[in-house]
Amino acid sequence: MHSTISKSALFTDFYELTMAQGYWKNNMNQEVVFDMFFRRQPFNGGFSVLAGIEPLLDSITEFTFDEDEIEYLREQKIFEEGFLDYLKDFKFTGDLYSFEEGSIIFPQEPIVRIHANLIEAQILEALVLNLVNFQSLIATKTARVWLASKKGSVMEFGLRRAQGPDGGLGATRASYIGGAAGTSNTIAGKLYGIPVMGTMAHSWIMSFPSELEAFEAYAKIYPQKTIFLIDTYDTLKSGIKNAIKVGAKLVEQGYNFGVRLDSGDISYLTAEVRKELDKAGFPQAFISVSNELTEEIIETLVQQNAPIASWGVGTHMVTGGSEASFTGVYKLAARNSNGQTKPVMKFSDNPAKSTNPGIKNVFRLYDESGMARADILALEDEIIEPGKEYRYFHTMIDYRQFTFKASSVKPMLKLRLSKGQRVEPKLSDAEQLKISRRRMMEEIETLDASYKRILNPHIYKVSMTEKLKDLKLEFIKSNIK
Repeated sequence: MHSTISKSALFTDFYELTMAQGYWKNNMNQEVVFDMFFRRQPFNGGFSVLAGIEPLLDSITEFTFDEDEIEYLREQKIFEEGFLDYLKDFKFTGDLYSFEEGSIIFPQEPIVRIHANLIEAQILEALVLNLVNFQSLIATKTARVWLASKKGSVMEFGLRRAQGPDGGLGATRASYIGGAAGTSNTIAGKLYGIPVMGTMAHSWIMSFPSELEAFEAYAKIYPQKTIFLIDTYDTLKSGIKNAIKVGAKLVEQGYNFGVRLDSGDISYLTAEVRKELDKAGFPQAFISVSNELTEEIIETLVQQNAPIASWGVGTHMVTGGSEASFTGVYKLAARNSNGQTKPVMKFSDNPAKSTNPGIKNVFRLYDESGMARADILALEDEIIEPGKEYRYFHTMIDYRQFTFKASSVKPMLKLRLSKGQRVEPKLSDAEQLKISRRRMMEEIETLDASYKRILNPHIYKVSMTEKLKDLKLEFIKSNIK
């Protein structure tokens, strides 16, 4: 399931259309290759998680202009009728390669590679970046939260703070890929098969004459899923005491119960609440917490051995928190000229904004223990063989280089669309999401702990082959006046 808006070919920046008309008028609809990559890790982290690829494939295969949209473009009084006639039959007919959703990704490597005619590839730019950038940001944030909790039970419940309905749905989807165990977002649960979670708010308790009566009423209706929210009035003087009174009756009936805190000093209060529960003879009763949690707060609480069984995270997870956006960009890498594919390169006064030329593949190198050691950018005709030592070079063309003999090598870019159609049968949204989530959890295990630190992570190597380095140097030298 994805937004009907993203099926419309108007889901693009206007300048893509003005450029497209320019290409059309100048007979410049040659075959090209575009790369999507990102420039830096969000959150000052050591890794990112790719999400949004499956909705992107759905959108591209259904991406067309309908009659109303053609009429809207006609009303702008900038497009010629011949070009509008061309758009009436618009459909993506190219090939798309990408990392698989849920993959761990790093800066500078092409995570999506599109082969198409120039007009088709250009019009897709905004769609590719919108779907992949946002969901990758949220999946990455969630993975950090999940790791900070020591891979604990994290519930995503940020719908009310998400960026509109589409943002809310996309964020929930991405959060599940990133490690969230469930969501409060009911429609996402239906569409994607994500477990839905949630019990009561403060308003439930305040709607009854007393806190005790509110707890009793809820426990009577939902005895098998009772979590008491204990901080409406006073956590220690009334909340936990009333929860224990009602919880005792649940335990007598063969049920368990939990309590949730949504305010106050979480470290102190959870310790005191745990004491009260244990003293009352309910060591099996569990504690859940929420309240503007971030991965840094969660990591600190875990390090303090706070007795917390599950975490409710909303605002900071579904909005990206401290990071407004993912830094994905879409750049031309090669174009056809006189029947030959020629590499192209963007230059910049800022070296980090220069691109790597040519049609590139990405290979992930593993050591003998199965740990990922480096990602290598290579030209399309290059192969990296396991067991053979190669020298690799920094992508910014500086002095850093290293040699490595990989025990195993994994090509990361996979053909997903051929001539505009899926190469593999489409799975249900729920099935696909489970596969993407499992892939994230498997791939994160191949990263050394130093790359997964919340603060000051080690920088994972993304390098390039000597052949690609020489090609880039050729471009740089030819650009020097």
